[in-house]
Amino acid sequence: MAIRIRCGAVTFGWGPFAGAALQLVLLALVWKVDGLGLAGWLSGSAYAIALCGLLLVALRGTRLGPADVVTLTRATLVGCVTALVADTVTRPAPTTTLVALASIALALDAVDGQVARRTGTASPLGARFDMEVDAFLILVLSVFVARSLGPWVLAIGAMRYVFVAVSWFLPWLKAPLPPSMGRKTVAAVQGVVLVVAAADVLPQTFAMLVTGLALTSLCWSFGRDVTWLARHRAG
Repeated sequence: MAIRIRCGAVTFGWGPFAGAALQLVLLALVWKVDGLGLAGWLSGSAYAIALCGLLLVALRGTRLGPADVVTLTRATLVGCVTALVADTVTRPAPTTTLVALASIALALDAVDGQVARRTGTASPLGARFDMEVDAFLILVLSVFVARSLGPWVLAIGAMRYVFVAVSWFLPWLKAPLPPSMGRKTVAAVQGVVLVVAAADVLPQTFAMLVTGLALTSLCWSFGRDVTWLARHRAG
């Protein structure tokens, strides 16, 4: 039976709270296997609270669909990656665990879309949730990889957030974009390249080259979208 909590006129499903609980369980497992310092616990717990709160606001009385549950699972894995990266301020990161968690989160990105289509539960909220999880994972991975390849890697993770910030001042940037396989491919490449770079399995020069090409493709993708929005803006 689903647990539901009523707050005034708004009813919330159990999903966000279950996600926060799962996040804490996964953090405990990471702590048991590899250890987790204070910075990791604080960042991981803050992530769980923020995720729960944002989902409660976004759901507004509705419930998570089957695909959203998969995305929520991905989000908790991203929370563990966030905790491990934050923990690097005091100790070396367990690279194997970090790369494994990030890889599973990326692999599940292909699952939630399939579940949404097969169950007929695709929704704008689910698409936005999926996109935000992807964006935050790329941001966190770029922070980790920047430690070895240089601060320029941060541009990969920050670009989408800079775009959002600029759209506050240029509202025409908020207009919907037409579907694009190129955009999806470029976004997927960023995560894969950053995970490979984080794994430290490539010579540094080659890792910098591949990561630089990924950043170049991301600049092209954003540039193309901005150009399209500028040409089609109202007024």
